[in-house]
Amino acid sequence: MANRYRIMLSRDERTELETLTRKNQTGAKKFIHARILLLCDCGVAGPAWPSERIAEALGVTSRTIEHTKRRMAEAGMDAALERKKRDKPPRESIFDGEKEARLIALACSKAPDGRKRWTVRLLADKLIELRIFEHISKSSVQNALKKTSLSLT
Repeated sequence: MANRYRIMLSRDERTELETLTRKNQTGAKKFIHARILLLCDCGVAGPAWPSERIAEALGVTSRTIEHTKRRMAEAGMDAALERKKRDKPPRESIFDGEKEARLIALACSKAPDGRKRWTVRLLADKLIELRIFEHISKSSVQNALKKTSLSLT
């Protein structure tokens, strides 16, 4: 990958990155990205190492280095150090407002005959029986109840 971006850190940025790399509380990815930016620095105080040398020293690919430099140049230091937040979750929830309300109403209702209280498995089976869902796992029911802070006990 061609070197397209030159990083020139200000004194404050350099100090902040050096502080990050000296803390024991910095996560591994953030630490690596901070080290990349420090070693790429073409400013007065920076060593301006080539990407191949940085890749070898830090155990990352040259592509990682170029992507970090690009994010720094285009969006700033925070974007270069942090992971991008997802716009939407990897998988959509099967519960919408109506289905969740029906689950809560069912969980708050009287337990079936012969039972003292509702269980997650009973709720899942009842949701299928009432044709609210074609199929649903007990863990999906449990997660929906947990999200609403509803306890079955």
